Amino acid sequence: MNAPNPSVLKFTPYAWAKLLFLRDLGGSEVGGFGISAPDQLLLIEDIRLVKQKCTVVSVKFDDASVADLFDEQVDQGLRPEEFSRIWIHTHPGSSAEPSHVDAATFAQCFGVSDWALMFILSKTGTTYARLRFNVGPGGESELPVEIEYGTSFPAANKSAWEQEYQDMVTIAHGGPGFGLPRGSDFQLYDLDDYFEDGAFFPELEGNLICESLNSDECINDDFNNDEEDEL
Repeated sequence: MNAPNPSVLKFTPYAWAKLLFLRDLGGSEVGGFGISAPDQLLLIEDIRLVKQKCTVVSVKFDDASVADLFDEQVDQGLRPEEFSRIWIHTHPGSSAEPSHVDAATFAQCFGVSDWALMFILSKTGTTYARLRFNVGPGGESELPVEIEYGTSFPAANKSAWEQEYQDMVTIAHGGPGFGLPRGSDFQLYDLDDYFEDGAFFPELEGNLICESLNSDECINDDFNNDEEDEL
């Protein structure tokens, strides 16, 4: 696998506009995956959400929805490093600095990939991007963030973005006590293990997501068993 050039994280205007739109639709955090350009892995061309429950301090991903997204990307011919390496989420406050749980989630959930990147966008527009290498001697560094205007990109599609948000995001009204502070309770095994000559093994789909950080249960069980009055 080719690792990205650790110089700068870039967004196309389309991806950046979509992320800003999704951030501002609700007052909670929201999270998803960056879809990279095939020849520039640190150029994000799209943001994709998965089913999740959010509060102002937490995001919980549904593991089955993550697996569905990955299946979809594979069906479209994308490689795992194009859709499963960049974790993106927002902070509804002014700080984009990662919390302790953000850092723990990043280390545990993406520590098996050859490389991974965590990106955070705050309500006020401040950003945080950390690239981590998990092969060889390893290492990590913070990256500057830029908007790449020199590439072609589609027009904004706010109606589709809003529909994606409505389909994927549930805002829990249980307050800060709901879920873990600023972290996504999922663990992604390295999808490279499930590829051979470009073929994906669907029978392994259920093993793509591991248990949550604070429970032996998979997050889809937690997602489905929460009390309805918290929604």
